[in-house]
Amino acid sequence: MNVISLGDETTVRLAMFLLVFLALAITERIWPCRQHGLWVHRWLNNLSLSVINTLCLRLLTPWSATMFALLIVDERASVVAMHEWPFWLSVITFVLLFDLTIYMQHRLFHIIGPLWHFHRVHHTDLEYDVTTGMRFHPISIMISMAIKLLLVLLLGPLPVAVLIAEVLLNATSMFNHSNIRLPPRLEKALRYVIVTPDMHRIHHSTLTGEHGANFGFNFPWWDRLFGSYLENPSVSHAEMSIGIDGYGVDWSVRLDRLLWQPMRRDDGTEQE
Repeated sequence: MNVISLGDETTVRLAMFLLVFLALAITERIWPCRQHGLWVHRWLNNLSLSVINTLCLRLLTPWSATMFALLIVDERASVVAMHEWPFWLSVITFVLLFDLTIYMQHRLFHIIGPLWHFHRVHHTDLEYDVTTGMRFHPISIMISMAIKLLLVLLLGPLPVAVLIAEVLLNATSMFNHSNIRLPPRLEKALRYVIVTPDMHRIHHSTLTGEHGANFGFNFPWWDRLFGSYLENPSVSHAEMSIGIDGYGVDWSVRLDRLLWQPMRRDDGTEQE
């Protein structure tokens, strides 16, 4: 299970991405929760940002998290040797700790000013659909990768466990950012095992009390455990305001503005 090539990883990740993306993109057009405008422009620029992020990772980081795990296992360089545990225990434990790390990272991105300016690009989307789940500033992606590599160095997981964790995170991020209207009973049941679109959409509200809740991307348990869970928004999901006040169409849609957006202060002025 340690033998994974870069080609294997790329094939698995690309195949899963395309499968999940197309399925969600079609479903949210058939059963939308909210009526959207700006559809074509947002999609083009959000997807372009995702492509830029992928290129930055390939060009600026020597390893993917999976390939780094393979190196760490071969060199026996980790603090904890999770790769020596029973397979099922190693995979499940790493996936849980990986998701908990992403939850904590997300909260830090909201608390620490400079990190927030980069993460804010994700929140200034005026609408909410599957492309919002891949709309992140390249610097945010690079910081997140550094955290993932550090986690791999500490835990020494099986490479396949890292691949599973990353594919799962990517798929659930697209799912819980999708504009899908789930049947109420199904949505309520799913919230016990996965973050649903209705649960995470609250986190993208313009209201401070709602914006500071529901940080989970994959599993919903961390929000409940750490007191950041909010069940419903103050208004219906179809009527709630999405985004960050003060960021209109230009600063929330145009690709050049998205890349430059971290240079703007919270009051709308540019940093020197």
